[in-house]
Amino acid sequence: MTGTKIDGLEVAQAVKERVKKAVEELKAQGINPCLATVLVGDNQASVTYVKNKQKACAEVGIATKDHHMPASISQKELNDLVDSLNNDRSVHGILVQLPLPDQINEFETISRISPIKDVDGLTPYNAGLLAMGKAALKACTPSGIMELFDYYKIELAGKNVVMVNRSNLIGKPLYHLLLEKNATVTTCHSKTKNLAEFTKAADIVITAVGDRTKFTLKQDMIKNGAVVIDVAITRHDGKLAGDCDYEDIIKKASFATPVPGGVGPMTVAMLLKNTVTAASLSKGLGK
Repeated sequence: MTGTKIDGLEVAQAVKERVKKAVEELKAQGINPCLATVLVGDNQASVTYVKNKQKACAEVGIATKDHHMPASISQKELNDLVDSLNNDRSVHGILVQLPLPDQINEFETISRISPIKDVDGLTPYNAGLLAMGKAALKACTPSGIMELFDYYKIELAGKNVVMVNRSNLIGKPLYHLLLEKNATVTTCHSKTKNLAEFTKAADIVITAVGDRTKFTLKQDMIKNGAVVIDVAITRHDGKLAGDCDYEDIIKKASFATPVPGGVGPMTVAMLLKNTVTAASLSKGLGK
């Protein structure tokens, strides 16, 4: 048996086409969707991520405002910048690229972003709304994964889903999104004992560890016909890889995501979608 590849590039393009149409509709109403990006320091991975996000915005007609700050910035200076973007009515979404330098408190910084401009869906306010099933702006990677399930018509209701991740970026928000779809969700992590026993019993395995020296999802750790969503991205044997070897897993899974080209493209696509949603939320505010 060989399963079906979940093509994140294809699904991301479909999302971008919807976003582009929504941007045109907003512009016809006098609203020009705009994303402000905040990059602190010169971490090369972060520089690349921000450039890719700005490029994707341009492709769908979303304006961007670039704020590249020195690594030596103080907490107060960064707070002041976030405050000014919160108060700028031409800015609809604010993205603070993580990680931040050691002198910056990440939680304080993210918490300062206006909830209606929080396109990463990471503020405590939006995280709380998500837990209650009421969030308009949801964490990008988890909502991208849900988009993949929807696109490939993968049923979630009543399914046994095992996640190997408990982070604020992926595991926790995804837990709530899966519950909304009536899945039965088990969250595993570095302290879970007999992890393979959980994954072998799962209809769907979602893994996001990102360190092959600590965890590798192997074919004998999933059951026949399982769905495997590999969120991790790491370097393995000199090339980009996830938590599992796609060519090995797909022989036993019904659906699986490759790395790269699986979940990754969805994160940026959902950022664009959130920016358009934030622009829509701004209608009539402050008037």
